[in-house]
Amino acid sequence: MKILFASDAFKGSLSSEKIIELLEEVVQRVFPEAVCEGMLVADGGEGTMDTVIRQLGGSYREIRSEGPMNESVQAHYGLLPGSKAIIEMAVTNGLPMVPAEKRNPMRASSFGTGMLIRDALDQGIRDLVIAIGGSATNDGGMGAMSALGVRFSDKDGKQLKGCGEELAFVRDVDLSHLHPAVREASFTVMCDVTNPLLGQDGATYTFGPQKGADTGMLKALEKGMENYASVVEGKTGICASKAEGAGAAGGLGFSLMAFLKAELKSGIETVLDMVHFSEKLKGVDLVITGEGRMDWQSSMGKVPSGIGLRCKRAGIPAVAVVGGLLDGYQSIYQMGICSVVTTVNGIMKSEDAMEQAEKLYKDAAFRLLCAVKCGMEMK
Repeated sequence: MKILFASDAFKGSLSSEKIIELLEEVVQRVFPEAVCEGMLVADGGEGTMDTVIRQLGGSYREIRSEGPMNESVQAHYGLLPGSKAIIEMAVTNGLPMVPAEKRNPMRASSFGTGMLIRDALDQGIRDLVIAIGGSATNDGGMGAMSALGVRFSDKDGKQLKGCGEELAFVRDVDLSHLHPAVREASFTVMCDVTNPLLGQDGATYTFGPQKGADTGMLKALEKGMENYASVVEGKTGICASKAEGAGAAGGLGFSLMAFLKAELKSGIETVLDMVHFSEKLKGVDLVITGEGRMDWQSSMGKVPSGIGLRCKRAGIPAVAVVGGLLDGYQSIYQMGICSVVTTVNGIMKSEDAMEQAEKLYKDAAFRLLCAVKCGMEMK
């Protein structure tokens, strides 16, 4: 019997590595002859870059970059086997980098993200994966493209660097200085939002408030974004503003498609492809996955749903150990997950559950595997 472990971390209590360690211990108690293998997975959100680097044995490259408010920051991205790179926007332009009282999407810029992409291209990388969740910006990706050599100018020909308030001033786009390696490179963008660039469901009105935009800012940013989209689409000939994901990361999704011809893909699907999950399923009899909390969102691009669907297609049963269950979790059963057990085994405070996370996880895994064994013995 071969069992594969592929669980997301339990934020604040159990890392993916620790979960693998705990499962190996419990499996030996229930199925002592079983062969176990663990792998690290993530859904494209925070920490995905670190997870992929650890799983594939990659390394980090450190560079000086620009934070969301144009401050100098030490940033990094991942170098992976096969001359690939993985970049996480949140490392250099993430929302948590800006204190709540200082958030201002009119001034915030994605320039730093463009610096990471530029450095990777300078290093000879031609296969780039970019995770764009958790941004502090609403500049349409103008800053990132400026860092890559695209020149935006106003009505007087003055060059603009790129931030939210400058969207309204763009009158021309010069592509002649775009980094030459862009033409040779492929860009995959991990994105799990389907918002277009403009409108009530677009980048500004959907995500602007959490980035510090008040009512006046929202109106100004939306008007500016409309202008920006019109000029960019006219210049590139690529109409990407209505595409799903164009509004991701304050409109960075739009610019990545329009200027770099990037492909936007589900975060979990991209990660599973990168870590060769489907190949790992060969010869596997059972897969154990999980996450800290399972609810209705778990079936929408989270780790258990991605794992479950792949296992379902391969005809391999998948089960999940989770920290807790909330309304709507039942939808995960449509995604290939056969059974779900929770680590919480009685009435307790959340802080107590966090403190006893390892003990509770092992107990839950033991209960689950005993049920699996019972099922195997049924006639």
